[in-house]
Amino acid sequence: MIDNIKRDHSRFRSIVKGKIKQDLKKYVTHGEMIGRKGKDMVSIPLPQIEIPRFRFGDREKGGVGQGNGKPGDPIGQGDPQPGEGEAGDQPGQHSLEVDLSLQELAEILGEQLALPKIEPRGHNTLKSKTDKYTGIANQGPNSLRHFKRTFRETLRRQIATGIYNPENPVIIPIRRDMRYRSWKTDVRHENNAVIIYMMDVSGSMGDEQKEIVRTEAFWIDTWLRSQYTGIETRFIIHDATAREVDENTFFKTRESGGTLISSAYKLCEKIIETDYPPMDWNIYPFHFSDGDNWSGEDTRLCLNILDSHLLKVCNVFCYGQVESRYGSGQFYKDLKEHFGHQHDSVILSKIENKEGILQSIKDFLGKGK
Repeated sequence: MIDNIKRDHSRFRSIVKGKIKQDLKKYVTHGEMIGRKGKDMVSIPLPQIEIPRFRFGDREKGGVGQGNGKPGDPIGQGDPQPGEGEAGDQPGQHSLEVDLSLQELAEILGEQLALPKIEPRGHNTLKSKTDKYTGIANQGPNSLRHFKRTFRETLRRQIATGIYNPENPVIIPIRRDMRYRSWKTDVRHENNAVIIYMMDVSGSMGDEQKEIVRTEAFWIDTWLRSQYTGIETRFIIHDATAREVDENTFFKTRESGGTLISSAYKLCEKIIETDYPPMDWNIYPFHFSDGDNWSGEDTRLCLNILDSHLLKVCNVFCYGQVESRYGSGQFYKDLKEHFGHQHDSVILSKIENKEGILQSIKDFLGKGK
């Protein structure tokens, strides 16, 4: 029975994953999952999955209360009962919320976009030690006593020595019967990564643009967390000046000042130098903007920071240009002219609207770097 339940549950999970994969673009563009995100799980609203069942035809009605009636009794559904108001007679649209782990969600994203597994840069790996119980020992603390194995050893000894009495089965262990759980330390070498999100919050970046960035960041996080054991995330907002903020402030702040992109790149450089030695960390800066910058001089300063520092320490540098009616898009053109569209360490992506989020994710993560 338990095996059947496990098999049915596994089959249901497979159906759910297939449905999510089929409608992945809808979930990405609508951003429905983000509001239901927990620490390790995501609640996903699915259309009601109908379970096959028998239905009575029109010629044979079944069920309780189908006996002889009296003249004048209503048949079928009958008249509306008090309190029913103007309710319709059609079935409603039901949805089913299914919990899916972020790891499972990452697998679906990877399969759908054909994302390669990331090969970490040649950084030093960090050691993680985990104690695992792997066997049985004759000595150990009482807190690790293995009662079942101790009972077995005691019973075996009493039978072998002939002192076991089936009529009075008293099992009394002695010291040499004691068995304890033993462990060994498992040392694993793990790659850590940091994601540094930067976003222009000047007046030209509206709520629609921020929602696009928020949705894309959720999926980028989901994939990178499936590739690295340890992930840290930092957030930088900028207009004419830059500052580090928490996640909530990052997506909800809107300023009215000008735009100096170099201020964000300088702060990103400082954070890396202070907290993330390139020999120990895989570093992923993502910058989102509508392409406006204050001047060509500041753009040249940005290119100099990228060439002289950021590109030397980062796995890749990703720039996503979110289309805005107020943005000129010039910064994308400047990056493309300077680095070329196929530069190994600089990935550029245009995000015209929510429909373009999936392609942008593939642009950023498709190289497996």
